[in-house]
Amino acid sequence: MTKSEFIDLLARRQTHLSYSDVDQAVNIILESIAGSLAAGERVEIRSFGSFSLHYRPGRIGRNPKSGELVSIAARYVPYFKPGKQLRESVNVIKDNSSSNFNIPQDPN
Repeated sequence: MTKSEFIDLLARRQTHLSYSDVDQAVNIILESIAGSLAAGERVEIRSFGSFSLHYRPGRIGRNPKSGELVSIAARYVPYFKPGKQLRESVNVIKDNSSSNFNIPQDPN
């Protein structure tokens, strides 16, 4: 699901809000999460999960085209850890007829 599909879904479910109101609310939420992470803070949404930063140390990598060794700088990367309720809900097999979305089937 893309951001615009998510906004469309919310706007259809919340008929008392306009599309632009939903778009603005989603943007504010995402900007708030990004701003908190940029400030080094952890963001926790109970039952859903938490966003935090993980440190990746610098290392020597290889340019795949030329094979040349390149230095890759140390950096922080965003990390999402799903909450228990989210982990459990995605592993429950649901009847597709009772849901508004399709759950991918196990490829094995």
